[in-house]
Amino acid sequence: MAVSGSKAVFGYVYVDELMASCWNGFGFLKPKGVYFADRSHTSCRKVCMFLRQHEQPLFARGYYISSTMSRNSKCNPPFSPRIKSNHTSTVPCSSKVVHDVSFDGSYSDEQATSLPEQAISGEKILTLVSGSCYLPHPAKVKKGGEDAHFICADEQAIGVADGVGGWAEVGVDAREFALELMSNSVTAIRDEPKGSIDPVRVLEKAHSNTKSQGSSTACIIALKEEGIHAINLGDSGFIVVRDGSTVFHSPVQQHSFNFTYQLESGNNGDLPSSGQVFRIHVLPGDVIVAGTDGLFDNLYNNEVTAVVVWSLRAGLSPESTAKQIATLARERAVDKNRQSPFAKAAQDAEFRYNGGKLDDITVVVSYVISSADV
Repeated sequence: MAVSGSKAVFGYVYVDELMASCWNGFGFLKPKGVYFADRSHTSCRKVCMFLRQHEQPLFARGYYISSTMSRNSKCNPPFSPRIKSNHTSTVPCSSKVVHDVSFDGSYSDEQATSLPEQAISGEKILTLVSGSCYLPHPAKVKKGGEDAHFICADEQAIGVADGVGGWAEVGVDAREFALELMSNSVTAIRDEPKGSIDPVRVLEKAHSNTKSQGSSTACIIALKEEGIHAINLGDSGFIVVRDGSTVFHSPVQQHSFNFTYQLESGNNGDLPSSGQVFRIHVLPGDVIVAGTDGLFDNLYNNEVTAVVVWSLRAGLSPESTAKQIATLARERAVDKNRQSPFAKAAQDAEFRYNGGKLDDITVVVSYVISSADV
């Protein structure tokens, strides 16, 4: 993602401004009126982060904030390196991809803003079983990319954030902001009343406590008795898959092409109050797929849904499904001949662009199940 905008509206995911002068014919101008100060690298020390060194050059994993531990458990040291590719399993993300699934690849404008209300039996308590996969941009593997995410298993919440890579142009590592924002989100979630997590309040608290320089998008989703409650700001987002169809897709928030909504420390960027809030009824068997732009810029909704359907039929776990989706997204990202959501958006904005968009890819998959099935 890129730095852009004089009021710290730092870029839309569709093109890395840092590479704009030589990549695929884009020629965005570097913005003016953006100022930065030096930052300390000691502010992000809230929860334990597990890492595991990559085993394949293009399939390294980056940063995952784990909140499945006991509230009284300790990590020593905080944010210690311990590589973990598949964040609820020891199986690494692999380059294997589902080749026997038919993908249409055509553009689909599935951006429902609401779903028909469906009764959920009061006797069935829903729960999320989640897993994730993270593939950093190949050029950013060494530093771990710029995405961050969390899975709160006990609190039934997930979140993703995409740090704006263009800050590197002025010596700022955008992953620090994204990591701290997600870390603070976990802290805020744990302060919420049990069973009554408000993602809006969580994001507001997390943002107000994030002091690192940089900016990022944010998407936080919590499961409650009546369904999922979510807030999304920017071009990260999520879809809900039911019975083989995409029944909901959070819309992208952007000021204009290449100008996504994003949070920055203080009040310089967009504020959490600008995020879109969703309350969606879900049923046992639904699948929630959350991700950063590296996913949704490269795969259409029907492609993601096709992988979900195949994975469910194959009996795959959420983390294995996340790996399949992320790997296919990476395959599409390096394909210069295939039409992608990114390419179509660029063309709609009257830019010449073909193929996918190479980027960090974060995928979090959550199966909605009934407590009776646990």
